[in-house]
Amino acid sequence: MIDVNLIRNDAQAVHDRYLKRGKDIDFTEFLQLDEQRKRLIADTEAKKAQRNRVSAEIPKLKKQGLDVSATIAEMKTLGDEIAAQDAELDDVNARINDFLLRLPNLPDEDLLAGGKENNRPIYTFGQKPQYDFQPKNHVELAKSLGLIDYERGAKLAGNGSWIYTDMGARLEWALLNYFIDSHIQSGYTFMLPPYMLTYECGLTAGQFPKFEDDVYQLANAEGKKFMLPTAETALVNLFRDEILSESDLPKKYFAYSACFRREAGSYRAEERGMIRGHQFNKVELFQYTTPDRSDEAFEEMVNMACKLVEGLGLHYQLSKLAAGDCSDSMARTYDIEIYIPSMNIYKEVSSASNARDYQARRGNMRYRRASDGKLAFVHTLNASGLATSRVFPAILEQFQTADGSVRVPEALRKYLGGMDFICPKK
Repeated sequence: MIDVNLIRNDAQAVHDRYLKRGKDIDFTEFLQLDEQRKRLIADTEAKKAQRNRVSAEIPKLKKQGLDVSATIAEMKTLGDEIAAQDAELDDVNARINDFLLRLPNLPDEDLLAGGKENNRPIYTFGQKPQYDFQPKNHVELAKSLGLIDYERGAKLAGNGSWIYTDMGARLEWALLNYFIDSHIQSGYTFMLPPYMLTYECGLTAGQFPKFEDDVYQLANAEGKKFMLPTAETALVNLFRDEILSESDLPKKYFAYSACFRREAGSYRAEERGMIRGHQFNKVELFQYTTPDRSDEAFEEMVNMACKLVEGLGLHYQLSKLAAGDCSDSMARTYDIEIYIPSMNIYKEVSSASNARDYQARRGNMRYRRASDGKLAFVHTLNASGLATSRVFPAILEQFQTADGSVRVPEALRKYLGGMDFICPKK
């Protein structure tokens, strides 16, 4: 959540920054609740102090032989008033907290206002592939090469599902190994998180309560659990309710996981095959760092994700998202968008994002500053490194040949026994 003092000190400035996201948020009721909370706290504390003071006097008055029945009755009435005000304060606090939890992150000042229409490509790698033959789309290639079984995938799990088969499974695993090895060499710690998470994990990540319907809830699990939609949701909770020392930071992790999401596209031509599904594989980068190193960490993670795509030799563009296209939890996002020739469009394979202290405040994740010993919230950042379900189709389409084969990127060949082409089965 955002720092509540920003609203208290200048609600109009916060309102104007949210307008860049296309959100017109009225803080009038919140500020009234906040004032009511302050009055309740002050009045309740005064009454509790009075009760404590008088209660301490009652034994003395009794020793003096004085009648204290009226005083005891007054204290009972006062106790009832305190209990009622405590209940009222709990209700006000709950309403304030619910309001704050539903607020998105504040976009960074340099982001353009608006949505997708104002996203800006800031870097391009390689050229669009040119063919002297009629190219196939990735669904045709995957079927002709025996890499993906879409029909049996749908039979097992419904639309938006597929099965990697034979060389398809090996190519998928080669991609994952390539990502993993690259991140280990970059000094990130490898993690394998659980796939079932508690509600608190989604709350800290900023996905709940607003986007609860986007995940698969586990009705029969002990407690309120769900299937992770991305490893970020697990990694951001590692230090929930903990205090780190500044010398511990930055902490750099990456995790492999399958990811599970309810929405799986519209099944239009644009979403065909593996472009969008209910389950897909992804390697995720994550950092905890101090505010002064936050921008440096962001650039590092963007560069790491870019190098993965460049190492495969794939044509892509890097786009800076406008405020309205950043996810609700993030202050800024750059998307790495890979080119899918059959669609003549770019599809995101990595979102590198900086949440600033938004997630840390939700999860109460702090560090003790070395300079003065005071506590401050960490900054959290994430980047896909990468999602395979769009890299895989891009490899098939960008590296296809006239005879229906696909050239294997050199970076993957060591994971495939030196194989340089995947050829149609005879």
